[in-house]
Amino acid sequence: MDFFIQLSVAGLVIGSVYAMIALGFVLIYKSSSVINFAQGELLLIGAFLCLWLTVDMGIPFLMSFAITLVLALGLGFAIERLFLRPMIGEPILSVIMLTIGLSIMLRGISIIIWGTDTRTFPEVFSSEPVKIGSINIPEVYLWSLLLSMIFLVAFSLFFKKTRLGIAMRATADDQTAALSMGISVKRIFALSWAIAAIVASVGGILLGNINGINISLTQFGLKVFPVVILGGLDSIPGAIVAGLMIGLLESYSGGYLDPLIGSGIKEVMPFVILMIVLMIKPYGLFGQERIERV
Repeated sequence: MDFFIQLSVAGLVIGSVYAMIALGFVLIYKSSSVINFAQGELLLIGAFLCLWLTVDMGIPFLMSFAITLVLALGLGFAIERLFLRPMIGEPILSVIMLTIGLSIMLRGISIIIWGTDTRTFPEVFSSEPVKIGSINIPEVYLWSLLLSMIFLVAFSLFFKKTRLGIAMRATADDQTAALSMGISVKRIFALSWAIAAIVASVGGILLGNINGINISLTQFGLKVFPVVILGGLDSIPGAIVAGLMIGLLESYSGGYLDPLIGSGIKEVMPFVILMIVLMIKPYGLFGQERIERV
């Protein structure tokens, strides 16, 4: 039972980070119908920025964390303004190819500035595990889970309760109707990219504190695809639920199946479940079904 609880905690931690990264995918897709292949690179840059501020600039971690979010906000706005806005009205495939090129460019910039070696944060969290009953849980896991949940709840409230969040939802549902109501669609596109950069940076910082930071961190951008598709490309609640599901699935697969079948099953299992679900529900668990008459 203790082993199961430990796997559950680890799965919830990783799943909550997946959910945050997936939130960026969903926001950009809902507002502009574009799949952002540069999300993993935004995650890497956010993690390296926080590390640079903390280690090289000597700024306390919490202040570095806050500054990183502000810088990520600016990076998201800049990417939308410089690269995506000139592509308005162009074929969606061309815009998607642009995000692939953007991912390669951002990865190259990261390698030039920070190199390819694995770097670690200073001891931000205590190395002493937190004892809950008979279970020892690393403190970084608990803080990562708490911060992830805080950000997910905050963004959920933002979309439901604020005028700007409601404007984003209106734009996602019908851009033409949103324009007729005086909503600036270009502004909403920019805000979507800014929020995507913020949630990616938070995910990168949390993962960096758990595993260290190197170029392989960008792979989490691709690992989140099963989360996005499973929850539904246009569903924010779906991204959260699917993120937690995939995190738990990976953790249980690694804990129970890897010793029996061999290492690597935890990497494959989310895609197996994804294929099964899509054969039954092609739009994902929470995706909106679209029926087009020809």
